[in-house]
Amino acid sequence: MSRQRPRSAVSAAVGLVGLIGLLSYLLIARYAPEIAAWLGVDWGNRGVMDGPNSAIASVLACGMPMVLWSVFVDKVHRNPSTGIDWSLRRPWRETLDISLTKLAGLWATWALIAGFYATMRYYWEGNYAFSMDLLTRVAPWLLLVSVPYMLWLDRRMVEPRDGCYQFGRWMIAGPKAGRGQPVDGRAIGHHFRAWAVKGFFTAFMLSIVPGNFASLVGVPMSEMLANPYMTGVWAINVLYLVDVHIATVGYILTMKPLDSHIRTANPYFMGWVAALACYPPFLLMNGGPLDYQVNGADWGYWLAGHDTLMTVWAVVLFLLVAVYAWATMAFGIRFSNLTHRGVITHGPYKFTRHPAYVSKNLSWWVGSLPFLVTAGGAVEAVRNTLLLAAVSGIYYWRAKTEEKHLLADPAYQAYWSWAQAHAFVPRLFGRLSGRSRPLIRLDPDPRVGPVA
Repeated sequence: MSRQRPRSAVSAAVGLVGLIGLLSYLLIARYAPEIAAWLGVDWGNRGVMDGPNSAIASVLACGMPMVLWSVFVDKVHRNPSTGIDWSLRRPWRETLDISLTKLAGLWATWALIAGFYATMRYYWEGNYAFSMDLLTRVAPWLLLVSVPYMLWLDRRMVEPRDGCYQFGRWMIAGPKAGRGQPVDGRAIGHHFRAWAVKGFFTAFMLSIVPGNFASLVGVPMSEMLANPYMTGVWAINVLYLVDVHIATVGYILTMKPLDSHIRTANPYFMGWVAALACYPPFLLMNGGPLDYQVNGADWGYWLAGHDTLMTVWAVVLFLLVAVYAWATMAFGIRFSNLTHRGVITHGPYKFTRHPAYVSKNLSWWVGSLPFLVTAGGAVEAVRNTLLLAAVSGIYYWRAKTEEKHLLADPAYQAYWSWAQAHAFVPRLFGRLSGRSRPLIRLDPDPRVGPVA
């Protein structure tokens, strides 16, 4: 096994320029009145820019630099993995039927997602109401833009007959599709799984963007600097802002011209169960059966009055969450749960295959201190500790099911083997356990196979 780390599908600079764009907008939004006064603009009584529209603008401020860098510096649109040959200029008549068939499949898929949103009352309550309002306003424009986009792209695709085409063909002509080749059911399955991921997580991410953004823009400086706990919480929330924004951009920009399309979506049911258990409305934590914070309190409560120790604790938590945000940032415009959109090997992935899960779970243990409770005694303390251990177990299983999915790709096999031999965390666990391989490795089912 070569010590040379396999090449990452995304350059480190993509996430970095997204971070710069986001933080720049955050400063503008927070100090908008002062900036307006300096420019001689009458700002009136509008105050800071902490509204939901400003929050969406911050997503654009994060995403646009990443797109521009990807295209003009990394030139990702010329990657063979896009499936696009830019020298192709097929006649319109040659691809028109294909494009119309794909549009039928795409619009029908959107209709199914819209029907699911409309049926589930959950999506029209609380934070999700903003997502639904935004998507309702954007939907007509997406329908309009999809027509020239599809007509333009299919003229340049090496093979435009993808899962979207197969679904449209099935809708128009039925399973046998006339005298031609039979409909590719596996490609349709991939198409549905990919859009299920996009539909589920895009709505979730959009729902949490405004509140996360407003809490950082609107908090007074005096409150932010009141004590080490408040300063630590604010700094940690900035890191979560980075994670949320870059992830939101990733779910939105699943596009072949940016080489950020979904190669495959996880085909294993157990992978979906493990992932969805960590997100609403299926969330098992935070009020669910695995809530490990009942009669508990966070680190600020237990360390109150000990400013030095509280500062140290805040720094430790900040570093752990920084690794978590860094893990998301490393994906650039390709972040997504339950999908394969290229193998990431740089950033924190140099040290472990699952930096986000490791750092997130460690931050929960350090931040919640589940073995300390305000009521219920030892029984409640043991219960909370066991429940957080169960939550960590779910994330361990998520990691294993993700590997099962990704190991179908030789590029991930090479990275997995390199990490096992050279990455810090696998080597550490190997030394502690005396094993050269992890206790559990789930290999892909050869009957499933990849669908690019």
